Amino acid sequence: MSEELILVQHLIHEIRGEKVMLDSDLAKLYGVETRTLKQAVRRNISRFPADFMFELTIEESKALSTRSQIVTLKESGRGLNTKYKPFVFTELGVAMLSSVLHSEVAIQANIRIMRAFVQVREYLIDTSSLSAEVKELKARVDLLENRQEETLSAVNDLSEDVRRDIDSLYIAIGELAAKLEEKKKTPTPRIGFKQ
Repeated sequence: MSEELILVQHLIHEIRGEKVMLDSDLAKLYGVETRTLKQAVRRNISRFPADFMFELTIEESKALSTRSQIVTLKESGRGLNTKYKPFVFTELGVAMLSSVLHSEVAIQANIRIMRAFVQVREYLIDTSSLSAEVKELKARVDLLENRQEETLSAVNDLSEDVRRDIDSLYIAIGELAAKLEEKKKTPTPRIGFKQ
């Protein structure tokens, strides 16, 4: 994967459950000013429904700035400039931008961006399948641990039973030994004719 593609991937954010790119990042990639990009979008607003592009709230902008350390709204001495809220574009919106911005730079940038979106999607698919495999392995390990605990419990129960049986054997052997000793002490009558 090229370094350029990796840089573009880092510009893809998740907002409202969507993978999106900021208008300012797209403008830099397309080699135009952010206001020029926004003007082109506003002139063709019918091409950008809500699943293609949406405007961030101030809270989302602040959260994104804090989370990614990318300042999306210019800060003035009075705090964040709320006059211009950023647009964010989904993969479909980025594809539509190519029909609004006609420069060669925009076309090449759009190709790189679309490839980056595909790479991110493939990564997420791979990650989710790995996550499912990890969950399955964890479930198997848990099952084995439960079986092991059951086996150890059964072995403990068995060894307790065996210990009791062995104790019973020792007692019986002890009793037999005592009887033998008693028998040895008791004189045995002679076999044969009495005179």
